[in-house]
Amino acid sequence: MSAEPSVSPSRVGVWLIGARGSVATTAVAGCAAVTAGLHPPTGMVTETGAFHEAGLPSLPSLVFGGHDVVDCPLPKRAESLAAGGVLPHDLPSAVSAELAAADREIRIGGPLPGDTRTEDELIEALAEDIRDFAHRHGLARTVVVNVSSTEPVPEGDTLPASSLYAAAALRAGCPYVNFTPSAGLHHPRLAPAAASSGLPYAGRDGKTGQTLLRSVLGPMFAQRALAVRAWSGTNLLGGGDGAALADPAAAAAKNAGKERVLADTLGTVPQGETHIDDVPSLGDWKTAWDHIAFDGFLGTRMVLQTTWQGCDSSLAAPLILDLARLTARAHELGISGPLTELGFYFKDPVGNGPAPLGEQYAHLIDFAERLRATARPPGPGAPSAGHVNPDGTAPQGAAGEHR
Repeated sequence: MSAEPSVSPSRVGVWLIGARGSVATTAVAGCAAVTAGLHPPTGMVTETGAFHEAGLPSLPSLVFGGHDVVDCPLPKRAESLAAGGVLPHDLPSAVSAELAAADREIRIGGPLPGDTRTEDELIEALAEDIRDFAHRHGLARTVVVNVSSTEPVPEGDTLPASSLYAAAALRAGCPYVNFTPSAGLHHPRLAPAAASSGLPYAGRDGKTGQTLLRSVLGPMFAQRALAVRAWSGTNLLGGGDGAALADPAAAAAKNAGKERVLADTLGTVPQGETHIDDVPSLGDWKTAWDHIAFDGFLGTRMVLQTTWQGCDSSLAAPLILDLARLTARAHELGISGPLTELGFYFKDPVGNGPAPLGEQYAHLIDFAERLRATARPPGPGAPSAGHVNPDGTAPQGAAGEHR
């Protein structure tokens, strides 16, 4: 009989929903590249000075796995991304072992066409995959991160795929991050389970490009008392995201977060819409235009136009690593409920945090200071606020922080 794997307090799982997609592949390859010293951690906020000594899990300690419904191996996916200029051309071969290791931990998700399992049976099967992953690797904890394609807004009471995965994360006792605009834990049927789980969760819809810029420009207009009359936008994108968002229902789910940022930062909803066009030849690259019409003093009419061109996978991947580390640390400290401090990363953040990017960043830095405070050695005779036992449990009599 083989020995039971021992739990390592330093090893943390990152279970990716959509584990063979562009964002997940870039995150796994990027983590390996930074760990090996092949590239700097550009775009990772958790690698800046504010998070030093905050007790975050190290990049080498992260172990990757996940669910997907496609069978293209991660090394092959990485080669495709390198051919498209998303990854450095020599990176797939340099981190091939890490990509192969992560690919071995990817399980087939669901529901698949013709799947006759009940919702509860699906949730249990998905949760068992996560539990098995954590057990075999002796992980202290596992963070489930949804980076799959956007799904339409659900209708009726049936749980969509994203919510089945979110329910599985809760059942497996794992913190959850929704980087997509899909329902996930937002489905009303999951609200009681999320509230009673004692787990931290964050989301939704990662803020990587056009909306990131809007969360800066919106407050600028409001603070300078300039009246925005109209704000229109267009997105051209390809890849899996472009194909998914070609569905008007999925595009509507995506645009809801973009519109919320303007409403929250301007205090009003200006005229205009945002259009999303699928251009397959663009691959993982995206172009976003904004046309902003505003009034100045004495009603003088003026216009600001912006163009954002970037690669969503490269913009999103460092944020996935940030969120996995921050959420894992929150879980280690017994923090539960919506992580409003992580609103900096999202278009439609959970909780009641601010919408302007500058204020969100200030909240994130405050959170970093709290994490640093719990990581510092306690004074004589005083237990550390963030102390945990070697098995990851709180000490006798210690209470987790709840919000």
